[in-house]
Amino acid sequence: MSEALARAETIPARWYTDPEFFEREKERIFWRTWQPLGHASKVVGPGCYLAGEVTGEPCAAVRGADGVLRAFSNVCRHRASTILEGNGCAKTLRCPYHNWTYSLQGNLLAAPEFEGVENWSQNDIRLPEMGVEEWGPFVFVNVDKQAPRLREVMGEIPEQVEGIGCRIDKLHLSERKDYLIRCNWKVYIDNYLEGYHLPAAHPSLFRELDYGAYRVDTFRYYSSQYAPIRPPRSGLNETRRYGVDNAGSPALYFWIFPNFMLNVYPDNLSSNIILPLGHDRTLTIFEWFTYANDVGATEISPETVAFSDEIQQEDIRICENVQRGLASRLYDRGRYSVKRENGVCHFHRLVEEFVGREPTA
Repeated sequence: MSEALARAETIPARWYTDPEFFEREKERIFWRTWQPLGHASKVVGPGCYLAGEVTGEPCAAVRGADGVLRAFSNVCRHRASTILEGNGCAKTLRCPYHNWTYSLQGNLLAAPEFEGVENWSQNDIRLPEMGVEEWGPFVFVNVDKQAPRLREVMGEIPEQVEGIGCRIDKLHLSERKDYLIRCNWKVYIDNYLEGYHLPAAHPSLFRELDYGAYRVDTFRYYSSQYAPIRPPRSGLNETRRYGVDNAGSPALYFWIFPNFMLNVYPDNLSSNIILPLGHDRTLTIFEWFTYANDVGATEISPETVAFSDEIQQEDIRICENVQRGLASRLYDRGRYSVKRENGVCHFHRLVEEFVGREPTA
């Protein structure tokens, strides 16, 4: 890998700035990969549903009367109105436009005043089904039912998360913050996948981590980052968030292709969901989950959220600067640090795999 990395170039700048290329990504990446739709707590009981979009494609996860969670296109087969909004519970799925009604299994139950229509049978009409899976507090959907299962994509992540004591089935949503960033979604992913920028861009975080031990390991559809907390340095009066008791504490940072991140600690888990809103606008959703104890749900500390927000604001400035630079007529491709940017290269190769390589002249 290091030899190939030493010769590799980054993907073209146009892939970050071209609206037409973003449309290609929607079809070939986002509609063929597992996307987080919402929280599993919203679809526990029969008839409970959760509606949303995957880069503009309306979808909904619905718990059937048989207890099975299914995902459907959230578009009525009559005149294309969306059917469900947000989350709730219902005995049937009724379109608000003309009262076409579907079962919790997606079959058309009623089409009022539709007698006399030729070459059409109500029994043949159903909502197209999508892939759906649950993991911990999340519901994932996949527009492509032929895609690999979520478990295959996640590899050893579930076992590693459990191995450091994170009870994924006991997490409680504690806090959420949204950030609208003026950059292409891949700029943000690039930034997340390397610690190379820590010394220059994140002074507070740099003081906390053992930068020399920082490493990124890549796998088929995901990568992991290892960055242990370093002990306080003797003779220096540093302001530190973590003290000597936290030195060497285990933490796991995962990125799952294309746009889902997990930051896992023994006492909490946070997720970053990167949603492209266009070729140059990205919504980043941060959610913090903590464990429920015998007394009740615990809450994330305000200091933890504030520290994360400080780092995020630093990253936003970086990403928006990069997006402006990518529009330069004098820049097209860059090179990778063999020591620090293997995770970025891994991401770029997956993008190329899904959308196709840039044609050569």
